[in-house]
Amino acid sequence: MLKLCGFHISNYFNKVRIAMLEKGLEFEVDPTCAPTQKEEFLARTPMGKVPFIEVGGAELAESQVICEYLEDAYPQRPLYPPDPLERARVRELITFMELHVELVARKLYGQVFFGRPVSDEVKQSVEKDLIKGLRAFRARAKFDPYVAGAELTFADCAAFVHLPLVTLATKLAYGKDFLEAMPQVKPYLKMVGERPAFSRVNEDRKAAQAAMKK
Repeated sequence: MLKLCGFHISNYFNKVRIAMLEKGLEFEVDPTCAPTQKEEFLARTPMGKVPFIEVGGAELAESQVICEYLEDAYPQRPLYPPDPLERARVRELITFMELHVELVARKLYGQVFFGRPVSDEVKQSVEKDLIKGLRAFRARAKFDPYVAGAELTFADCAAFVHLPLVTLATKLAYGKDFLEAMPQVKPYLKMVGERPAFSRVNEDRKAAQAAMKK
């Protein structure tokens, strides 16, 4: 039995969980694993990060690596297109979103979500890099109706969990939504959010956030 380890407010954990649900996999969830550098945790996930999965007595870390494994091990409900170039396009979109958008915006999270101020220099650098990353994403995103085209892919699992965070972080840090230039984003997120897997994960995220505030 596959086990997915992490916690419900982690966007990367939620990305993997959506993919597993969309692929119709049977798996357990351990939502109590939080990042730490303790030795016993590093033995399970060497960077001390989540998510990771347990499979066949072994652990596998990094969300995109996990997704690649799932596609290879469980190809019955593919989340990549069959054409090699189109598969690469999906990976390209994920890279733009994660490396050049979400991880850039993440530098703001300490301030906007936890009240830890960042310098003006950091905010200026983030703004510059976000503009570049979103320009690249906009050049490749199709929203037809899914982000990579006609079929649901891993890129949608990523977009659904990352783009709302970028919207919220930029609104709070700069007073404007950096995704406003893409009016397709809001109806797209609403559309995919109505799918059972996406809705279930989103509701669990909201419940976990509410529990943290008590």
